[in-house]
Amino acid sequence: MKSLAPLRRFDAADDVPLGLALLSGAIAASMILPLTWLLFEARRVDPARAREMLVRPETVDIITNSLLLMASVTVLSVLIGVPLAWLTVQTDLPFRRFWSIVVALPLVVPSYIGAFAFVSAFGPRGEFQSILQPFGIEQLPEIYGLPGTTLVITLYTYPYVYLTTRAALLSFDTTLLDAARTLNHDEWDAFRRVTLPQIRPAIVAGALLAALYGVSDFGTPAIMQFPVFTRQIFVEYNNGGLDYASLLSLQLLAIVLVVLALEWWVRPDRTIRGDGAEGSHEPVVSLGVWRWPAAAFPAAVTTLALAVPIWILGLWMVTADPYARQTLAFEFSYALNSVLVATAAAIVAVLAALPVAYFAARYESLVAVVFERATYVGFAVPGIVLGLALVYFATGYDSLDLAYAPALYQTLPLLVFAYVVRFMPQAVGSIRTTTLQVDPQLVEAARTLGETPLRTFRKITLPLVTPGVTAGAALVFLTTMKELPVTLILRPSGFETLVTIIWRAQEAAYFQYTAIPAFLLLAVSGLSMLVLLSQGGREGL
Repeated sequence: MKSLAPLRRFDAADDVPLGLALLSGAIAASMILPLTWLLFEARRVDPARAREMLVRPETVDIITNSLLLMASVTVLSVLIGVPLAWLTVQTDLPFRRFWSIVVALPLVVPSYIGAFAFVSAFGPRGEFQSILQPFGIEQLPEIYGLPGTTLVITLYTYPYVYLTTRAALLSFDTTLLDAARTLNHDEWDAFRRVTLPQIRPAIVAGALLAALYGVSDFGTPAIMQFPVFTRQIFVEYNNGGLDYASLLSLQLLAIVLVVLALEWWVRPDRTIRGDGAEGSHEPVVSLGVWRWPAAAFPAAVTTLALAVPIWILGLWMVTADPYARQTLAFEFSYALNSVLVATAAAIVAVLAALPVAYFAARYESLVAVVFERATYVGFAVPGIVLGLALVYFATGYDSLDLAYAPALYQTLPLLVFAYVVRFMPQAVGSIRTTTLQVDPQLVEAARTLGETPLRTFRKITLPLVTPGVTAGAALVFLTTMKELPVTLILRPSGFETLVTIIWRAQEAAYFQYTAIPAFLLLAVSGLSMLVLLSQGGREGL
């Protein structure tokens, strides 16, 4: 059971400003409000019909498939991420600094790009099968369904487990392992008895992140033809079955809330303190004769996760017929549209995050904590559910048969608002972290000189938190660029972006037209890793 530590404020002499509290509360409420429209839409369904839809065999299959996928992705992510973290931190693995960075890079690859690359490489008539055909291999194992979906999602989610476990290992007191050896424990016993209990909370936290991604991913199950919540919600939306889609969305949302509750429950109450050897972290386990064979593990994982998509995209670039389907050919306007909406989302997200993050950092009251946590709801909700909720908001009808906001449906403002709801927590977290680093005495000094709270914030706090503002804006921009389900559902008619042209090309099975926009997205995603590394310093290397 988690304990509730006493809340504190940085400036005990000041009361919480009413205006700041009201503004933060309004922003937090606007982040939650869209999801309420799912409830309104679900209430419009006749109770008898709702019960019938929720117990039909198709629904049971969707629930079963989604839970199986979530469990499979979680287990495999742990089985890959934990050994990689251990190898790159505590052993003398060859080129371990190189592998410590490379094995985290799959996180920047959108899973739907990995999915259609794997279909093209390992499908029934894929590139890999054509290579093996001269050796008498006529058919490869089925790539579609649960096995293929699990494999692809795992390859792009195991870094969550890897990064959280690695962070815990880097802060681990290695003298405990030395003590275990003096008690005649071998390497495995020392890991099981000493290391594992210390890093278990980090493993669980990363595993729950992988579970959340596995159950909420849309692109990969759709490409792999595996019926789960996200894929079926999109199918029902396109076919006009909004009542069934709303009920499925609520069921998916309930699963997500359970995962979030587990994440909160297992989150450690204290920060694990290490041995103070930041940046040194010399290997403490010798692999002996297994040193070089062990390098095959990170090599195999990164080959599948990185080399396969790059190989396929490069192959399409040089061999595809550029005139096969001219309507899918790349145009510069697609990239421009992506940059336009991503920039707008980043600006709005930062402006909305500033008061919430400042309120949470400077006045750490229960109200501030609640408002800050409320902004994280949209980040946890699957994009397909958020998009559907905003469709209901714009096109739904009340008891008087009046549309709520028809002028907003399929407009750029609604699309940008969806991005802000989805990704504003990235800006909130970054700005709050830098705000906590501002010396409260500087603020107090300005106040004693007669400055108003607003002028103090503008002159003292804002210049000091600019790095956090910049990093938050960059992260929102980069994640918006590759967001798929929200863009597909809410974009204006005829408004094409990099992700929409990728989706159209893969739906039409003209994969060659995904090469250029996919490479652009990979380049943009790579920048997000640079932002993360610049924020995290060099302790992760």
